[in-house]
Amino acid sequence: MSRILRNIIGTAGVLAICELVGRSGLVNQDQLPPPSVIGARLVELLNDYEFSLDVVATVVSWALALAIAVAIAVPLGILFGSVPLVGSAASAIVEFLRPIPSVALIPLALVALGGPAEAKVWLAVFGAVWPILFNTVHAVGDIDPVQINTAKAFNLTRRQMLTSVKLPSIAPFVLTGVRISASIALILVVSTEVLAGGSSNPDDSVLERGGLGAFITVVGTGGARMDLAIAGTVVAGVIGFAINLVFVAIQRRWVNWSDGDRVR
Repeated sequence: MSRILRNIIGTAGVLAICELVGRSGLVNQDQLPPPSVIGARLVELLNDYEFSLDVVATVVSWALALAIAVAIAVPLGILFGSVPLVGSAASAIVEFLRPIPSVALIPLALVALGGPAEAKVWLAVFGAVWPILFNTVHAVGDIDPVQINTAKAFNLTRRQMLTSVKLPSIAPFVLTGVRISASIALILVVSTEVLAGGSSNPDDSVLERGGLGAFITVVGTGGARMDLAIAGTVVAGVIGFAINLVFVAIQRRWVNWSDGDRVR
């Protein structure tokens, strides 16, 4: 409780300082509105149906991208970690692709994939794959040999070895990678929406909508409505904060016996 109280006091202190600065006339309130104004706009946005659809579009795109990243990275990580020859053969292409900023690929993705909806999902997948992949590879290589030898002594099949020994052992590290990748995926989805936009047609699917990023771009263009732009940014931050809390709770609930969350 003391930690929660300290966080509340710290947050309230920062908001109070921002409010005083905003009201003092030191900054232009049209360009940098005080927290009270942003809070009022947040209440308005939460009652706005179109804004709610934008939030849903961003969250659905994030969830889809993270699910695809997990489906790709975990099997590859197990393969690379279990078969060193395959891992060594793939290391050059992995190390070439990993440093490429996903945002720099937006123009290419728009041309190759045909639209913002596909681009934001697959760019988020590209950025989210790496933490999960490397954590999985590290986890497989870090499995206690005694566990492997004991399983072999009991004549476990490869499937039993995977489900009974490897997956439980690597679960903490994989979850840590997923938690890191969840934040990266959200950042990339919103960034792509900011730069690429999307459809505002109510007849289009949820994924085709511009999302939070497009909303922030439209209302903040030329500094027209910075209060709404900042309010939209706050919503994105709250979503990211909530996602992290969910994954921390999952780790504490199911893998609280391990210190795998220390791996970065």
